[in-house]
Amino acid sequence: MSRRPPRQRLRNLAAVVALVFVVPVTGGVASHLLHDRPVDWRTARRDSSGLAPDPTRTPDAVIQVYAARAFRWRGAFGVHTWFAVKSSGARHYTRYEVMGFGLRHGGSAVRIHGGTPDAYWFGNRPELLRELRGGPKVDALIARIDRAARHYPYDTRYRVWPGPNSNTFVAWIAREVPELALDLPPTAIGKDYLPSDRWLSTAPSGRGLQISLGGLIGLIVAPEEGVEINLLGLTAGLDFSPPALKLPGLGRIGPSTDPALPRSG
Repeated sequence: MSRRPPRQRLRNLAAVVALVFVVPVTGGVASHLLHDRPVDWRTARRDSSGLAPDPTRTPDAVIQVYAARAFRWRGAFGVHTWFAVKSSGARHYTRYEVMGFGLRHGGSAVRIHGGTPDAYWFGNRPELLRELRGGPKVDALIARIDRAARHYPYDTRYRVWPGPNSNTFVAWIAREVPELALDLPPTAIGKDYLPSDRWLSTAPSGRGLQISLGGLIGLIVAPEEGVEINLLGLTAGLDFSPPALKLPGLGRIGPSTDPALPRSG
Protein backbone atom coordinates (compact mmCIF):
# COMPACT_ATOMS: atom_id res chain seq x y z
CA MET A 1 0.00 0.00 0.00
CA SER A 2 1.59 3.27 -1.16
CA ARG A 3 1.89 6.28 1.03
CA ARG A 4 0.54 9.64 -0.02
CA PRO A 5 3.29 11.91 -1.40
CA PRO A 6 4.47 14.70 0.95
CA ARG A 7 2.98 17.36 -1.32
CA GLN A 8 -0.47 15.79 -1.07
CA ARG A 9 -0.21 15.58 2.71
CA LEU A 10 0.69 19.27 2.84
CA ARG A 11 -2.32 20.11 0.69
CA ASN A 12 -4.59 18.14 2.98
CA LEU A 13 -3.15 19.86 6.04
CA ALA A 14 -3.59 23.27 4.43
CA ALA A 15 -7.22 22.41 3.63
CA VAL A 16 -7.89 21.42 7.23
CA VAL A 17 -6.28 24.61 8.58
CA ALA A 18 -8.32 26.70 6.15
CA LEU A 19 -11.56 24.97 7.11
CA VAL A 20 -11.00 25.15 10.87
CA PHE A 21 -9.28 28.53 11.21
CA VAL A 22 -9.41 30.71 8.08
CA VAL A 23 -13.06 30.21 7.10
CA PRO A 24 -14.51 30.95 10.59
CA VAL A 25 -12.30 34.02 11.00
CA THR A 26 -13.38 35.28 7.58
CA GLY A 27 -17.01 34.77 8.58
CA GLY A 28 -16.44 36.59 11.87
CA VAL A 29 -14.82 39.53 10.12
CA ALA A 30 -17.61 39.72 7.54
CA SER A 31 -20.28 39.65 10.26
CA HIS A 32 -18.47 42.32 12.23
CA LEU A 33 -18.15 44.61 9.22
CA LEU A 34 -21.87 44.25 8.44
CA HIS A 35 -22.89 45.26 11.97
CA ASP A 36 -20.10 47.63 12.93
CA ARG A 37 -20.94 51.31 12.95
CA PRO A 38 -18.44 54.17 13.40
CA VAL A 39 -18.45 55.07 17.09
CA ASP A 40 -16.41 57.64 18.97
CA TRP A 41 -14.94 55.92 22.03
CA ARG A 42 -15.76 59.03 24.09
CA THR A 43 -19.49 58.74 23.38
CA ALA A 44 -19.82 54.95 22.99
CA ARG A 45 -22.34 53.29 25.27
CA ARG A 46 -20.91 52.38 28.70
CA ASP A 47 -24.06 52.09 30.84
CA SER A 48 -25.31 49.02 32.71
CA SER A 49 -26.55 46.05 30.69
CA GLY A 50 -28.78 44.91 33.57
CA LEU A 51 -26.90 41.64 34.15
CA ALA A 52 -25.52 42.42 37.62
CA PRO A 53 -27.83 42.17 40.64
CA ASP A 54 -28.53 45.43 42.45
CA PRO A 55 -25.95 45.55 45.26
CA THR A 56 -28.31 47.52 47.51
CA ARG A 57 -30.81 44.64 47.34
CA THR A 58 -28.34 41.74 47.29
CA PRO A 59 -26.67 41.09 50.66
CA ASP A 60 -24.84 38.00 49.36
CA ALA A 61 -21.29 38.08 48.06
CA VAL A 62 -21.22 38.01 44.25
CA ILE A 63 -18.52 37.06 41.72
CA GLN A 64 -19.17 37.64 38.03
CA VAL A 65 -16.98 37.29 34.95
CA TYR A 66 -17.90 39.11 31.75
CA ALA A 67 -16.83 39.14 28.10
CA ALA A 68 -17.72 41.69 25.43
CA ARG A 69 -16.53 42.18 21.89
CA ALA A 70 -13.50 44.44 21.73
CA PHE A 71 -13.77 47.99 20.38
CA ARG A 72 -13.89 48.59 16.62
CA TRP A 73 -11.80 46.29 14.36
CA ARG A 74 -10.50 44.21 17.27
CA GLY A 75 -14.05 43.02 17.88
CA ALA A 76 -13.96 41.05 14.64
CA PHE A 77 -11.45 38.71 16.24
CA GLY A 78 -11.80 38.82 20.00
CA VAL A 79 -13.34 39.92 23.26
CA HIS A 80 -12.36 41.88 26.35
CA THR A 81 -12.95 40.07 29.66
CA TRP A 82 -13.12 41.27 33.27
CA PHE A 83 -14.16 40.41 36.83
CA ALA A 84 -16.82 42.19 38.87
CA VAL A 85 -17.12 41.27 42.56
CA LYS A 86 -19.10 42.38 45.60
CA SER A 87 -18.39 41.23 49.15
CA SER A 88 -21.15 40.28 51.57
CA GLY A 89 -23.08 43.36 52.63
CA ALA A 90 -21.20 45.66 50.25
CA ARG A 91 -23.26 48.27 48.42
CA HIS A 92 -21.02 48.54 45.37
CA TYR A 93 -18.99 46.36 43.00
CA THR A 94 -15.28 46.33 42.27
CA ARG A 95 -14.04 45.68 38.72
CA TYR A 96 -10.76 43.94 37.96
CA GLU A 97 -9.44 44.24 34.41
CA VAL A 98 -6.42 45.06 32.30
CA MET A 99 -6.34 48.03 29.94
CA GLY A 100 -3.25 48.93 27.95
CA PHE A 101 -3.75 52.71 27.87
CA GLY A 102 -2.70 53.03 31.52
CA LEU A 103 0.86 52.11 30.58
CA ARG A 104 1.11 55.03 28.17
CA HIS A 105 0.69 57.41 31.10
CA GLY A 106 3.22 55.75 33.36
CA GLY A 107 0.64 53.73 35.26
CA SER A 108 -0.04 50.01 35.40
CA ALA A 109 -2.02 47.70 33.12
CA VAL A 110 -4.16 46.33 35.97
CA ARG A 111 -7.15 48.45 36.89
CA ILE A 112 -9.02 47.85 40.17
CA HIS A 113 -11.87 50.31 40.36
CA GLY A 114 -15.52 50.81 41.22
CA GLY A 115 -16.91 51.12 37.70
CA THR A 116 -20.25 49.75 36.50
CA PRO A 117 -19.87 45.96 36.82
CA ASP A 118 -21.91 44.98 33.76
CA ALA A 119 -21.34 48.00 31.52
CA TYR A 120 -21.47 47.88 27.75
CA TRP A 121 -17.90 47.76 26.46
CA PHE A 122 -17.71 50.77 24.13
CA GLY A 123 -21.15 49.94 22.73
CA ASN A 124 -20.88 46.14 22.85
CA ARG A 125 -23.21 44.25 25.16
CA PRO A 126 -21.36 41.96 27.61
CA GLU A 127 -22.00 38.26 28.12
CA LEU A 128 -22.00 36.74 31.61
CA LEU A 129 -19.50 33.86 31.61
CA ARG A 130 -19.55 32.89 35.28
CA GLU A 131 -21.50 33.84 38.38
CA LEU A 132 -21.12 32.67 41.95
CA ARG A 133 -23.15 33.88 44.93
CA GLY A 134 -23.02 32.98 48.59
CA GLY A 135 -21.57 33.83 51.96
CA PRO A 136 -18.17 33.42 53.64
CA LYS A 137 -16.81 30.96 51.05
CA VAL A 138 -17.48 33.40 48.22
CA ASP A 139 -15.98 36.22 50.28
CA ALA A 140 -12.83 34.09 50.64
CA LEU A 141 -12.70 33.59 46.87
CA ILE A 142 -13.04 37.35 46.36
CA ALA A 143 -10.05 37.90 48.65
CA ARG A 144 -8.04 35.43 46.55
CA ILE A 145 -9.11 37.15 43.31
CA ASP A 146 -7.92 40.46 44.74
CA ARG A 147 -4.60 38.96 45.83
CA ALA A 148 -4.04 37.31 42.43
CA ALA A 149 -4.84 40.56 40.59
CA ARG A 150 -2.29 42.46 42.67
CA HIS A 151 0.37 39.85 41.88
CA TYR A 152 -0.30 39.66 38.13
CA PRO A 153 3.14 39.17 36.53
CA TYR A 154 2.52 41.46 33.52
CA ASP A 155 1.38 44.60 35.31
CA THR A 156 3.89 46.66 33.29
CA ARG A 157 3.30 44.97 29.94
CA TYR A 158 0.46 44.91 27.43
CA ARG A 159 0.26 43.53 23.91
CA VAL A 160 -2.99 43.00 21.99
CA TRP A 161 -1.62 39.92 20.20
CA PRO A 162 -0.71 37.29 21.24
CA GLY A 163 -0.59 38.67 24.80
CA PRO A 164 -0.26 39.50 27.58
CA ASN A 165 -3.57 41.39 27.45
CA SER A 166 -6.90 41.61 29.26
CA ASN A 167 -7.70 37.94 28.59
CA THR A 168 -4.27 36.85 29.82
CA PHE A 169 -5.09 38.64 33.07
CA VAL A 170 -8.46 36.91 33.54
CA ALA A 171 -6.96 33.52 32.67
CA TRP A 172 -4.17 34.15 35.22
CA ILE A 173 -6.68 34.81 37.99
CA ALA A 174 -8.81 31.83 36.93
CA ARG A 175 -5.81 29.51 37.29
CA GLU A 176 -5.05 30.98 40.72
CA VAL A 177 -8.69 30.47 41.80
CA PRO A 178 -9.65 27.13 40.17
CA GLU A 179 -12.89 26.96 42.15
CA LEU A 180 -14.33 29.31 39.50
CA ALA A 181 -14.07 26.56 36.85
CA LEU A 182 -13.95 29.33 34.25
CA ASP A 183 -14.18 28.34 30.59
CA LEU A 184 -13.12 31.40 28.60
CA PRO A 185 -14.54 31.71 25.07
CA PRO A 186 -12.37 30.84 22.05
CA THR A 187 -12.50 34.53 21.08
CA ALA A 188 -10.60 35.48 24.27
CA ILE A 189 -7.32 35.91 22.38
CA GLY A 190 -4.46 36.00 24.87
CA LYS A 191 -5.95 33.54 27.35
CA ASP A 192 -3.41 30.93 26.24
CA TYR A 193 -0.38 33.17 26.73
CA LEU A 194 2.02 31.70 29.30
CA PRO A 195 5.20 33.18 30.80
CA SER A 196 8.19 32.91 28.47
CA ASP A 197 9.91 30.39 30.75
CA ARG A 198 6.84 28.11 30.88
CA TRP A 199 5.21 25.98 28.22
CA LEU A 200 3.16 23.65 30.44
CA SER A 201 0.35 24.64 32.81
CA THR A 202 -3.16 23.85 33.93
CA ALA A 203 -5.91 25.15 31.65
CA PRO A 204 -7.47 28.54 32.51
CA SER A 205 -10.30 26.63 34.20
CA GLY A 206 -7.75 25.43 36.75
CA ARG A 207 -8.03 21.79 35.70
CA GLY A 208 -6.70 19.67 32.89
CA LEU A 209 -3.57 20.31 30.84
CA GLN A 210 -2.34 23.17 28.69
CA ILE A 211 0.69 23.30 26.41
CA SER A 212 1.51 26.66 24.88
CA LEU A 213 4.50 28.22 23.16
CA GLY A 214 4.22 31.96 23.70
CA GLY A 215 0.48 31.92 23.08
CA LEU A 216 1.13 31.21 19.39
CA ILE A 217 0.66 27.46 19.25
CA GLY A 218 -0.72 25.11 21.85
CA LEU A 219 -3.23 22.57 23.08
CA ILE A 220 -5.74 22.34 25.94
CA VAL A 221 -7.38 19.16 27.19
CA ALA A 222 -9.60 19.80 30.23
CA PRO A 223 -13.04 18.95 31.64
CA GLU A 224 -14.34 22.52 31.28
CA GLU A 225 -12.69 23.55 28.00
CA GLY A 226 -12.89 20.17 26.26
CA VAL A 227 -10.22 20.02 23.55
CA GLU A 228 -8.82 23.25 22.12
CA ILE A 229 -6.09 23.87 19.55
CA ASN A 230 -4.39 27.27 19.52
CA LEU A 231 -2.78 28.47 16.30
CA LEU A 232 -1.30 31.97 16.11
CA GLY A 233 -3.53 33.06 18.99
CA LEU A 234 -6.71 31.71 17.38
CA THR A 235 -8.62 28.90 19.08
CA ALA A 236 -10.65 26.04 17.62
CA GLY A 237 -11.97 23.06 19.50
CA LEU A 238 -14.75 20.86 20.81
CA ASP A 239 -16.64 21.23 24.05
CA PHE A 240 -18.34 18.19 25.51
CA SER A 241 -20.49 19.58 28.33
CA PRO A 242 -22.70 20.68 26.68
CA PRO A 243 -21.53 19.67 23.21
CA ALA A 244 -20.43 22.62 21.07
CA LEU A 245 -17.96 23.78 18.46
CA LYS A 246 -15.42 26.45 19.38
CA LEU A 247 -14.38 28.51 16.39
CA PRO A 248 -12.05 31.50 16.00
CA GLY A 249 -13.82 34.75 15.22
CA LEU A 250 -17.29 33.19 15.62
CA GLY A 251 -17.00 31.89 19.17
CA ARG A 252 -18.96 29.03 20.69
CA ILE A 253 -21.48 27.35 18.37
CA GLY A 254 -23.92 25.22 20.35
CA PRO A 255 -26.09 25.22 23.48
CA SER A 256 -25.29 28.00 25.93
CA THR A 257 -23.58 27.09 29.16
CA ASP A 258 -25.09 28.01 32.52
CA PRO A 259 -22.91 30.77 34.03
CA ALA A 260 -24.06 30.04 37.58
CA LEU A 261 -22.09 27.78 39.88
CA PRO A 262 -23.91 26.22 42.85
CA ARG A 263 -24.37 28.63 45.73
CA SER A 264 -21.56 28.48 48.24
CA GLY A 265 -22.09 29.18 51.90
